[in-house]
Amino acid sequence: MSEPENTPVRQLDARSLRGLAHPLRIQLLDSLRFSGPATASQLAQKLGESSGATSYHLRQLAEYGFVEDAPEHGKGRERWWKATHHGIRFDDSLLTDSDPVVRGAADLYLHEVATTQTRALSTWLGNRESWPEEWTRAWDMSSATLSLTPELTRELVEKMHALVETYRDRAAAEKTPGVEQVRIQTHAFPIRTD
Repeated sequence: MSEPENTPVRQLDARSLRGLAHPLRIQLLDSLRFSGPATASQLAQKLGESSGATSYHLRQLAEYGFVEDAPEHGKGRERWWKATHHGIRFDDSLLTDSDPVVRGAADLYLHEVATTQTRALSTWLGNRESWPEEWTRAWDMSSATLSLTPELTRELVEKMHALVETYRDRAAAEKTPGVEQVRIQTHAFPIRTD
């Protein structure tokens, strides 16, 4: 399955952040974004949760506009869910909001995203031998330390994001055999050198 097509990137604001700032909700949304539509029971089994918990949190995600019904997948009484967007844009002003609840939710969200990204990389490292050789030669885990101003850092980040976007639908459009979802994670942050 692929990410939802032709759906917007969701800009988080204080209200929507409250609806997303829960570890299970972030996992549910990621699963729907990256693996496609599913039922609460399927997601519960995949994530090791109860279907009651997944049902509740899916309804909360729907209330905040992150997921919606996918009736085209349902059979009978099964309720299928799908993501309403293919990405999330975090607004840094949430970290300095006057409401301490918003600041706490922003901090929780960012830490959960970092944990999720680290978990995904660790899973790849632990399972890379199960992939064909061409994939074990194509992956990357690298870092670079540059001396930049905040403005140059922002420019670099924007250019990296723009480059990634040029690849979003390229392989699928070319109907290339062997297409897999590839997770691209970027991190840019200052470090102290003393």
